[in-house]
Amino acid sequence: MSEPSPDAPSLYEQMGGRPAFAQLVDTFYRGVAEDDVLRPMYPEEDLEPAKERLLLFLEQYWGGPSTYSEQRGHPRLRMRHMPFHVNADARDRWLAHMRDGVDDLDLPPLLEATLWDYLQRAAFAMVNTFEPTPGAPTKES
Repeated sequence: MSEPSPDAPSLYEQMGGRPAFAQLVDTFYRGVAEDDVLRPMYPEEDLEPAKERLLLFLEQYWGGPSTYSEQRGHPRLRMRHMPFHVNADARDRWLAHMRDGVDDLDLPPLLEATLWDYLQRAAFAMVNTFEPTPGAPTKES
């Protein structure tokens, strides 16, 4: 297998760079803002700091600037999400809002599939409980 050309654009650039990732994050957080399971996981009244953190993380992961690590250190995603109740319902809601964001990007099929594959794997990896969401209606209710 040959090495990619040093002049080849990164996945970050191929996907549209900062404007594309900012659009993805904006669409995602519009959904989160109205989501009765996910919104309580963000204690800040203003979602802008969370949006910025996710934007910086995604930019770095896909080959853009390393600002996330410079400001926050290693991502340690599982550790950072441990304080939150991330069950299958939360995962599926997260993925639904991300799906809206990915669809808004209108990426070429290979880039879309690559991004979506990563987001699905990340979402499944963040699940840290199988307990129902506190306060959510149960089947017995």
